[in-house]
Amino acid sequence: MKRSDALQRLNDWFGSRGWRPLPFQRAMWRHYLAGESGLLHTPTGSGKTLAMFGGPLLQAMLDPPPTPRRASAVRPLQVLWVTPLRALASDTARALQAPIDGLGLGWRVGLRSGDASNRDRRLAREGRIDVLVTTPESLALLLSYPDTLERMRQLRCVVVDEWHELLGNKRGVLLQLNLALLRQTAPTMQLWGLSATLGNLPQARDVLLPHQPQAPIVEGARQRPVKIRSLLPEPGERFPWAGHLGLAQLPRVLDAVFRARSSLLFTNTRAQAELWHQALAAVWPEDAGTLALHHGSLDPTLRQQVEDGLRAGTLRCVVATSSLDLGVDFPEVDQVLQLGSPKGVARLRQRAGRARHRPGASGEILCIPSHALELAEYAAARRALHDGVIEARRPPTLSLDVLAQHAVSRALAGGFDADALLQQVRDTHAFAALDDAQWNAVLDFIVQGGRALSRYPEFHKVVRDADGLYRMPDRRQALRHRLSIGTISSDGSVRVQFLRGGSLGAVEEQFASRLRRGDRFQFAGRLLELVQLRDMTAFVRVARGGGDGVVPRWQGGQLPLSMPLGRELERVLSGADQSAESRWLAPLRALQSQLSAPPSPGHLLVEDVRRREGQFLFVYPFAGRHVHEALAALLALRCTRQQRNSIGYAVNDHGLVLAPATPVELQEQDWRAMLDADGLLQDLREAVNLGELTRRQFRGIARVSGLLVPSLPGGMPRSLRQLQASAGLLHDVLREHDPEHLLLALAEHEVLHDSLDLPGLQQVLAGIATRSLSLQQPSSLTPLAFPLWAERLRGQFSNEDWRTRVQRAAQQLERRHGR
Repeated sequence: MKRSDALQRLNDWFGSRGWRPLPFQRAMWRHYLAGESGLLHTPTGSGKTLAMFGGPLLQAMLDPPPTPRRASAVRPLQVLWVTPLRALASDTARALQAPIDGLGLGWRVGLRSGDASNRDRRLAREGRIDVLVTTPESLALLLSYPDTLERMRQLRCVVVDEWHELLGNKRGVLLQLNLALLRQTAPTMQLWGLSATLGNLPQARDVLLPHQPQAPIVEGARQRPVKIRSLLPEPGERFPWAGHLGLAQLPRVLDAVFRARSSLLFTNTRAQAELWHQALAAVWPEDAGTLALHHGSLDPTLRQQVEDGLRAGTLRCVVATSSLDLGVDFPEVDQVLQLGSPKGVARLRQRAGRARHRPGASGEILCIPSHALELAEYAAARRALHDGVIEARRPPTLSLDVLAQHAVSRALAGGFDADALLQQVRDTHAFAALDDAQWNAVLDFIVQGGRALSRYPEFHKVVRDADGLYRMPDRRQALRHRLSIGTISSDGSVRVQFLRGGSLGAVEEQFASRLRRGDRFQFAGRLLELVQLRDMTAFVRVARGGGDGVVPRWQGGQLPLSMPLGRELERVLSGADQSAESRWLAPLRALQSQLSAPPSPGHLLVEDVRRREGQFLFVYPFAGRHVHEALAALLALRCTRQQRNSIGYAVNDHGLVLAPATPVELQEQDWRAMLDADGLLQDLREAVNLGELTRRQFRGIARVSGLLVPSLPGGMPRSLRQLQASAGLLHDVLREHDPEHLLLALAEHEVLHDSLDLPGLQQVLAGIATRSLSLQQPSSLTPLAFPLWAERLRGQFSNEDWRTRVQRAAQQLERRHGR
């Protein structure tokens, strides 16, 4: 077929759907047919899936692959499509099948993910599909089988969808390793990344394509205009000054939901989603079936039902978390609501793009504050969007636990030569700087667990045979490894299942272990009663008679404020903004100025408040919770060097508070000394309990590397407590007998760079050095200080409820200052 004829067929298919190919889609097709690889950057809802897939479709019409004579015959895989979310994988598979059928190509699209059916998994394993949609973990698992690579030698194209979601974490590192393997297996394959919201595009391209620094970055349609509206409290209405769930906004939210045909209500945590679904269900005026819940801990069947309802337009409102953030196409959704702060500009833009997910349609998001200062964050996000600010994603390097897992997978998939694999691994961005000593330590680890564990057979996973190849001959070890492939490390989970019926999903073991027979809890949008907890499964039934139940809490749900959003927030609070949110906040800002001083990009605000219960030192860098955690520990240490003292501290996204047991007098030169970047790393090691933090981090690293293995099917499940004990014991043994073990060094590095955000702290201290200090001594707590003071109360003992004490303090502050 001629190229012009193939293009006309594709154009005709677009026309049959009422569409016309956009200029950036045509540009993508030209790049693809020219044999290029690259990165496509285009907004959510602009048509990037068809922009990408059009190239392989045209190639298939111009150069058709051989058609197998029997449906059961093995097919050479043509396109591998990698997505970060299971829900996105299912939706993408459907989206790719439509043009295939419309063009009569006869290709079969298969799904290989945690949500895939047994049939889909079997077809993927047997090589009876042409287009495979999968996740990084499922791809790694598939490549651990010896016969997989042979079926990928004719692979024409690999697509990494939503690349920005993988760029900055270990899932992306695992994918980089397997992409290097595929490049060597199919040297002519083309590789494309797709991204909607990303601030460091050239770096993202170079991480994906490390040997093609001049690969094209195709810019798609212009960013959709995003309109941010806030659900403002009424003038004079009393509104919380510190963190709440925002349930006081329930009547307004319900009213907003019923002004639109269909809505997505986003929360930042699964617990918030459960609580808000419960609250809405209690006052829902329509059929209960038009309100739904969606988050990652729910059973795949339940999530699929919700997604189908959104596509069909039968749902009025879905309360969701980031499980619906990414490019799942729901054109029937007319409105997006964001509960609380989005914490990042990219996240807000991504969620706004879920509404009116149609090419050419603008995005809009209605923000629901849970406390007053979140209004300032909405105004800051609007300013950042106007200025085109998007956060960068920092790609990890030298994640040796991921490399160890990958090396075992290669040993399992037929064996590897150490020198050849080293060369392949160094071809990735993540391991370009891997030195020989680190590589030898990885090999030693997968063979015998390291020097201290060499006498224990369970850590002898890989053997070196007479030919010099590293292989994995033990079938039990092989099964355990395949069960543990992946880099998402979470707390132990307990499956929630009806006593007679299907699964509802999973809760964390720490929550389930506190339940007793007959206890009620809220999960999956239902009030449940625990019947029995057995073998890491909670058997439940629907609770009778109504009432309330506790809501599960999941670890790791607290998102830190991004630094770009923090900088804009500082400007908003300084008075450089005339938005509706800033006008509502005018009395609060005036009170801040009256008692102390406003924050400003030109100076660092420090407040010294003396109260009956002691002294409180407030500092406001607006750099996010992780940076403030490290900075608070650093300041506390350096303060105690000036005089013997005990100093407690608390942090939030806006700043930190130090509470010395003995009052201190600090002048500007003292603060400058404590905020100096000299000796930062050494002081930070001393300031935080690095040993304990490393010990906690070690469990996740041990699981990813294979040092901690899951139970075999049919065996007794290992509880979180057992895993923690095992990880702690291994950590202590290595610390005593093999202190140079690669996993110990990795755990400390990750604590410093991820948990404490050392690069962010260095950036903040460098910025403070160029700013003046505004040292204030307010007579009472200020609006900025109050949330930090309230946060500090959480860690104190009292026979009064924390909220009672906070509310009483807020009322006193408001009465005193006339708000």
